[in-house]
Amino acid sequence: MENVFVTGAAGFIGSNLVDRLLGDGKTVVGFDNFSTGQDEFLEGALKNQKFKLVRGDCLDLPALTKAMVGCDFIFHLAANADVRFGLDHPGKDFQQNALASFNVLEAMRVSGAKRIAFSSTGSVYGEAEVIPTPENCPFPIQTSLYAASKLAAEGFIHAYCEGYKFEGYIFRFVSILGERYTHGHVLDFYKQLREHPEKLKILGDGTQRKSYLYIGDCIEAMLHVIARGTAKTAKHQVEFYNLGTDEFVQVNDSIQFISKALGVKPKLEYAGGNRGWVGDNPFIFLDTKKIRATGWKTTLTIEQGIVRTLKWLRENQWVLYRR
Repeated sequence: MENVFVTGAAGFIGSNLVDRLLGDGKTVVGFDNFSTGQDEFLEGALKNQKFKLVRGDCLDLPALTKAMVGCDFIFHLAANADVRFGLDHPGKDFQQNALASFNVLEAMRVSGAKRIAFSSTGSVYGEAEVIPTPENCPFPIQTSLYAASKLAAEGFIHAYCEGYKFEGYIFRFVSILGERYTHGHVLDFYKQLREHPEKLKILGDGTQRKSYLYIGDCIEAMLHVIARGTAKTAKHQVEFYNLGTDEFVQVNDSIQFISKALGVKPKLEYAGGNRGWVGDNPFIFLDTKKIRATGWKTTLTIEQGIVRTLKWLRENQWVLYRR
């Protein structure tokens, strides 16, 4: 992995990955349409002669293929991650997640790249009956368009690895926290408490249980298993890994962590119900024994990750009102 192509390079995970790859001496091409990516996140990378930024959309197959020429490893991170409002624009998940992923694979086939890492989601397990949920857990009915589109992308990757002898790494994330975090409950709660520290509105009843992972641990996990080349000997040359911590918290726990860090005691106003929106899984907790068996481990607890995210948001308040 010397010449690396990163879709979604200006996003939260993508820009952190770009910085890490450049720090490791890799040559990196970043590809982003800046629909949600931020120019500020690539300020450091753009000063590095080994980085090239291409402004483009994964739905533009000719542009994508041209930009990818000469790259030997693809990190496909670009996606629509707007899970909550997926039903308001049902075509967006298909276009930006499923079709865009197909285009990435086609661009690989034409350009000659053979190795890919894909950011999938623990949401593909739906409301799993097995908790913690392992990689081989049977898939239930999909409850969100986002998860359905990610699962479709996984299927395309599997088929291309089988048909064209690609080497694929599929990472099913829990929610990621850390520097350059631009959407999610920590930002939502901080934004509310900054405007009115005396009250906080919460979707659901606060008992929703979720697991989170710090961005540095997420990137280290991906690079760790890719360096081991586990997909080369895997069945059909595809490996699946859950990425998460070995703990989970309630939304109410997150509220306590955030309130303590900010020094506030807001009155909590719950919308009610055991989920925040249609497709919101009230309990996500992934089994990470498979990747831990390779020697990888987390460095931050969920609370530490939330506090560090909050610290970054307080130091970068411009992101609160940037689309």
